[in-house]
Amino acid sequence: MIREHVPKVDISYNDNGLDSALFVENRKKVMIVSRANSIGSTSASSVPNTDDEDSDYQQDTYKESYKDRRRRAHTQAEQKRRDAIKKGYDDLQAIVPTCQQQDFSIGSQKLSKAIVLQKTIDYIQFLHKEKKKQEEEVSTLRKDVLALKIMKVWIEEHCKPQTLRDIVIGVLQQLKSQLY
Repeated sequence: MIREHVPKVDISYNDNGLDSALFVENRKKVMIVSRANSIGSTSASSVPNTDDEDSDYQQDTYKESYKDRRRRAHTQAEQKRRDAIKKGYDDLQAIVPTCQQQDFSIGSQKLSKAIVLQKTIDYIQFLHKEKKKQEEEVSTLRKDVLALKIMKVWIEEHCKPQTLRDIVIGVLQQLKSQLY
């Protein structure tokens, strides 16, 4: 009779990001190793494994496989992080005009991360200066618009449309004051 000692583990640990398929794969390996140990042994030719020896071996295998799963999960997470950083640098290089390759005679050498960051900082500072200039220009234009509105009101109050009679009287009064 073959006894398999497979640890029964609740798969609720799946919340920590480990792949349950890895656990199932490693569980099958433990079963195969256990069967291989018991197939070649008969009661006459060797001493059968005790339950303690089998469980020790399976625990060691389980611990190693758990470490392997953790290592793989960590490696995948690290690769995902590196890919996100690389994509960020690539996006910066595509967005920032000073990072785009313009000298094709040198070849298509990729800019270093430090250069991409420095050019991005320079471009952001340039944009801040441009924004400040535009805000000052908007302020000046608003003042000009306000001055024009004031002039319009003054002209409407002081330069009312006059009749021909009023114009003639005004001209005659000016002539009179100049002659006499």
